[in-house]
Amino acid sequence: MDGNQVEAIFKRFKKHNPKPTTELIYKSHFELLVAVMLSAQATDVSVNKATQKLFQVADTPQGILKLGTEKLKSYIQTIGLYNSKAKHLMETCKILVEKHKGAVPQTREELEALPGVGRKTANVILNTAFGQATIAVDTHIFRVSNRIGITCGKNVLEVEKQLLENIPEKFRTDAHHWLILHGRYVCKARKPGCISCIIFDLCEYEFKIEQ
Repeated sequence: MDGNQVEAIFKRFKKHNPKPTTELIYKSHFELLVAVMLSAQATDVSVNKATQKLFQVADTPQGILKLGTEKLKSYIQTIGLYNSKAKHLMETCKILVEKHKGAVPQTREELEALPGVGRKTANVILNTAFGQATIAVDTHIFRVSNRIGITCGKNVLEVEKQLLENIPEKFRTDAHHWLILHGRYVCKARKPGCISCIIFDLCEYEFKIEQ
């Protein structure tokens, strides 16, 4: 796919949704970090249901630590892998308090040093909280980018690097959210909604619906 085609795709995404953002509900950088950590192998809907109650009683690292591991588990037990997530979250809160005065760090190195925070989570925080032009490649972005033809990566890191190379700079900050939302609601895994797709004529997906 050439550069003009890629630019045309993101122009349409921008026109359709000028200010895309995450569907996770949060009021602070810390709440966002918690929500993203809990969202691994879970839906945003399930995370939002859990954090709505959790953040009412503990919305800071200090609050989570005061809550304790077992009480924390009771708030997030409806989310997959809640035992390991509770453990990582407690360890992360301890580090935030001891090393960062309770604040969420703004560098990749510091974020990835937190238990339970990998490259994808760090990219989400850097992008959504701090406005950096990072792209967190999840299953939606991996599928959509390769299917459309923007990338041809065999793993998430390859796709991430190709996206950053191929997407014009003016679109990079919002590209993460546009691609996720497109994959979540239109370019679905089993039944892509090609007939209602705003970039259908620009897509290189090999399966085209007869018009």
